[in-house]
Amino acid sequence: MSRTLIIIGLLIVAAGVLWPWLQRLGLGRLPGDVTIQRDGFTFYAPIVTCILISIVVSAVLWFLKR
Repeated sequence: MSRTLIIIGLLIVAAGVLWPWLQRLGLGRLPGDVTIQRDGFTFYAPIVTCILISIVVSAVLWFLKR
């Protein structure tokens, strides 16, 4: 269990470090991501981005378990 948590933590750190390059791919501004801008307020909900990341992570974990 602790090994899994360490790996997840390292993946989160890696995603944070690589975020500027991931934004160049369009990740985070996909069609379906909700952005509401008002005076002095911005709300951003990356719905499609989260679904895409979930699919990729699920596929990687599925391949690792095989």
